[in-house]
Amino acid sequence: MPQKPNQMKILVNDGGKRFNRDWIFRNLHLSFSNNDTYAITGHNGSGKSTLLQCIAGSTYLSEGSIRFEMNGSIISDEQLFSYVSICAPYLEVIEEMTAVEFFSYHQQFKKLKDNLTIPNIIDQIGLSKHANKQIRYYSSGMKQRIKLAQAFFSDTPILLLDEPCTNLDQQGIALYEELLSQHVKERILIISSNDKTEYKGCTQVIQLGV
Repeated sequence: MPQKPNQMKILVNDGGKRFNRDWIFRNLHLSFSNNDTYAITGHNGSGKSTLLQCIAGSTYLSEGSIRFEMNGSIISDEQLFSYVSICAPYLEVIEEMTAVEFFSYHQQFKKLKDNLTIPNIIDQIGLSKHANKQIRYYSSGMKQRIKLAQAFFSDTPILLLDEPCTNLDQQGIALYEELLSQHVKERILIISSNDKTEYKGCTQVIQLGV
């Protein structure tokens, strides 16, 4: 019999986040599963990126809770890192490394999807000619391709994308759309953006700050 796909859930219960005395958002009750894809939209300062960071485990809610479940079993905070990939403008790559070195280092922490090889990944994002060049010499768009690749090609059930087309030209946007079409099956996909180009395929749109 074919193996049943994993069922992944993220449950935000009464979530709130504040910085100093200012609440960014409060009273959030959200449910995410790998049966849908999600866009988080809202005005600047509504907490889109902050919510994504809370889900990624890089910062914590000020009130409420976020629960992660795989096939009904709760995932602990200590395990979460291996379940989540994130691409965001504020996350840096290691610029002293080449692309080959960066992905070799990255796969020590997160396994790559579908037995992909590093040369194959670099080829898919159109950087084969620059594979052995230090990332610090890349353009901003080339660096964004690296960020997208480390998120999309990591074997994780949760994929978080914050303004994923930042610094991309038309070819880069076409690459992003291709990655979306091929590498989000059976994953929880959450995109934080106000640009419909970035989330036009999402089945649910969540607006913050309304």
